[in-house]
Amino acid sequence: MAKEKQSMNNFGIGWGTILYCLLMFFLYVGMINDGTNVLAPAAAANCGVEPGTIITMNGYAGMIAVIGFIIAGQINKKIGPRLTSAICLIISGVTYIGCGNATSVMFYTVCMTLCATGMMSAGYVAGGTLVANWFPKKKGIVMGYTTMGHNFASAFYVAIMTGLIATMGSMNKASWLPGVAAIILGIVGFIFMRNTPQERGINPDNVSDEVYASEYDTAEDDSDWTTIKLLKTKETWFAAIFTGLFQICSVGVMQQLVTRNIRDFGMTQGAALTLMTIVALIGVFGSWIIGVIDQKIGTKKTMQFFGIWYAAALVINVLAKGQVGLLFYLSILMIGMGIGGSANFTTSLPTSIFGRQGFDKVNSVVFPIQGFVTAWCFVVNGIVTNVIGNLSVAYIIFAVGAVIVSVCVTFVDEYKYNKDHKAELK
Repeated sequence: MAKEKQSMNNFGIGWGTILYCLLMFFLYVGMINDGTNVLAPAAAANCGVEPGTIITMNGYAGMIAVIGFIIAGQINKKIGPRLTSAICLIISGVTYIGCGNATSVMFYTVCMTLCATGMMSAGYVAGGTLVANWFPKKKGIVMGYTTMGHNFASAFYVAIMTGLIATMGSMNKASWLPGVAAIILGIVGFIFMRNTPQERGINPDNVSDEVYASEYDTAEDDSDWTTIKLLKTKETWFAAIFTGLFQICSVGVMQQLVTRNIRDFGMTQGAALTLMTIVALIGVFGSWIIGVIDQKIGTKKTMQFFGIWYAAALVINVLAKGQVGLLFYLSILMIGMGIGGSANFTTSLPTSIFGRQGFDKVNSVVFPIQGFVTAWCFVVNGIVTNVIGNLSVAYIIFAVGAVIVSVCVTFVDEYKYNKDHKAELK
């Protein structure tokens, strides 16, 4: 492989695409996942229900949003990721404000369904297509950079919103800031983003014309994938379910990390928020290091290692038994690395298997399945919170899922339909 393709930072104007995806991931994790730590109690108080009810509604919203992902995937194929992401971001911004001001569970659920549909479609359906189009052979390290947005959100979003609520007096008013930010990002994306690097006059991965001609499949849009064909292909299900199970681990852990550390480890809210920030900042490094490993040894081997790592982290946390000591801090370090890397695979594995040709079609099928699997973390957390009251049970469930992926990914043919990979081997 040419040295320029191995570079970890030679992206040229592609850095703009990376930053755009990073910001979409920041808003996604803040508004849909980790922000639940502050949104759920506020929305529950507004609606007169228990926080666990709102958390469970988030899970149902995520499952219903799968229908939206399917629609967004078809729209993305027709109008491209630039316009799709812009529209989805604007919808998300408007409906997040609705979530912050909801006074009934029904209205909250409708708004959260639309918000989750929009933000996840923007970041994963459209954003995933942008990454596959722009960085087909550097997708590992690029996802390492873009998913730093997840960790920056985990580090700062809850603290920012907590401060805004304290200053502005309510979630009703505070929800306007991220909502408007999403709308502005959508407008910026519409103006400045491009669907492919060729529209900016460069090659995928920012490689030279010589490398592109000799080591990439240069045929234009020669994919023959259809929805039915993809659904009949086992690699579609492998890519979707395995990456979705990893996302269950991270989303499930971070979505209730503050609550768990207060309830099960006796921390104050301030200490729990500080710890969440530390975990997330560790995750920034985790995103990068998992991206580097992915780039060096391939997505499949990285996932095998990652699943065992994450399962061990969660089990060690449970073994700490509510005591803030050595086991607890070891688990926090390992969980931080884990949350940094899990989202990398959502785009990296499908791109490895299917390549960039027709990826918009592939992702329109893969991502809805991913999203449906991931949404179960909210249901697990909601039921465990309401029925058992101890999130250790949820951690064990997530750990089992991570081990299953680590074992089962062994049977995946990593580059089965990847035309760029086959062209390089010729």
